[in-house]
Amino acid sequence: MSAATWKHYASPTPSASAAVKAQLDHPVIDTDLHTIEFGPLLEDYIHKYGGSAVVDKFRKGIQRGSGYVANDWYDQTPEQRLARRSTRPPWWALPTRNTLDLATVSIPRLLHERLAEQGTDFAVLYPNVTTLAATVGDENLRRPLARAVNHYHADVYRAYADRLAPVAAIPLHTPEEGIEELEFAVKTLGLKTVLIPGAIRRQVAEAAEHYPPKHHPVVARYAFWVDTFGVDSLYNYDPFWAKVVELGVAPTTHSGSQGWTSRATVNNYMYNHIGHFADASEALAKSLFFAGVTRRFPKLRVGFLEGGAAWAANVYADLVGHWEKRGEKQVQNYNPAAIDGDQLEALWRAYGAELIGERALKREDIVGGALGTSNNSRRQPEDPKALDDFAAAGITRIEDIRDRFVPNFFFGAEADDPTVAHAFNTAVNPLGARLNAFWASDSGHWDVPDLTKTLSDTWSLVERGALTRADFRDLVFANPYKFYTEANPAFFAGTAVEARLRAHPTALPGAPIQSLQARAAA
Repeated sequence: MSAATWKHYASPTPSASAAVKAQLDHPVIDTDLHTIEFGPLLEDYIHKYGGSAVVDKFRKGIQRGSGYVANDWYDQTPEQRLARRSTRPPWWALPTRNTLDLATVSIPRLLHERLAEQGTDFAVLYPNVTTLAATVGDENLRRPLARAVNHYHADVYRAYADRLAPVAAIPLHTPEEGIEELEFAVKTLGLKTVLIPGAIRRQVAEAAEHYPPKHHPVVARYAFWVDTFGVDSLYNYDPFWAKVVELGVAPTTHSGSQGWTSRATVNNYMYNHIGHFADASEALAKSLFFAGVTRRFPKLRVGFLEGGAAWAANVYADLVGHWEKRGEKQVQNYNPAAIDGDQLEALWRAYGAELIGERALKREDIVGGALGTSNNSRRQPEDPKALDDFAAAGITRIEDIRDRFVPNFFFGAEADDPTVAHAFNTAVNPLGARLNAFWASDSGHWDVPDLTKTLSDTWSLVERGALTRADFRDLVFANPYKFYTEANPAFFAGTAVEARLRAHPTALPGAPIQSLQARAAA
């Protein structure tokens, strides 16, 4: 069969996205394109690293699922689902009516040929099993599975590295596990971008002692806490972040929060889905910021996918607003010890006599009453060293928040997401910041019924006035380029992006193609 067989099924005219691409003088980089593994071949790799027992465990795990994608929901009656509060899992997640797209995200060679139809020069791939491998709870399955999917994708996409780069799955149940898989993926397999979990669900110790998950699965489902590798983490993950920077990779997270409290309805998948990537991303970003990770590792770059950028604009503004009210010095405005008791008593006696009535109140009674019954209980002594929630992040001025949030974090926005405009709104974002939103099409999942329309969908935001041409350029090229090359200057060496920049050397001011070649040689 001819390599161009797909053209028999495709439209005879250029796609709308290809037409948009033809007008551009810069590359287009997709940071989130989903692919599907070929099961029989993947199982050969799993067998290599885990043997037949792990292959069997993998098959059972895929059938049953875990977490919010657990399939036991289907084995329960409606009454059992309600009694156990079983979360409605995702369903019909892949394009099927568009069979050409389904085949495209399954076959590396076909995807490589059709990428131009998407209007894309280069795509970072998020294979479906890869996105789940790092979060598997069973270590005896997780570790060989991560090793296997990484090796599989390194092999099957190696011939197409000029346009396609699969991510490596990096488990983070411990920093040591993450470092081990990171070094294997980068040094042995030659993969250059990685996927980390956004959080690890850890069992509450007391609950696990009295209600072991094996015997009390329903209790275990809710008796967990979320470890986001920074604030209150079970481990010190600094060695892992140091290794990330050393190896020149920019980790991304593609984790969601379905199954967390308010995103765990029994019967409505859309209720659980809407906003869940943003929630999980917010948790990780705040954790890394408040724990001082971005302060200690200023070169660390982290990408948050599928949540858009509106949540990032909100968090950034909230960080500034909260620091202005509750920074190290400002929080003293709310210290009960700062009350002028004489003044407060005099005001109450002068203006609140009808509320005091016939009660024989002393000054301390009036002060306590003025604080209100609920706040009265918050007058207990506080540790002076624990009053500044921004201390670990080292924030002493507003500019510090900008400098430890804006450069380090990048935010994946899907092709048709109009709220991405918030990232570029310098009139709203504190200190006139432009947040690092980058293009993450999500092709290969139900969000994208036709991958040939993704770039044109984003261009329509320019036509509608939601984005400027400069915003569009930053979104689809400058920001993704910056994300990968700030960690690894030679990331795009030998790729279609480099070739495109050679044809348009002014596309990236300050980084002509000659410097790319020099960096690659170095």
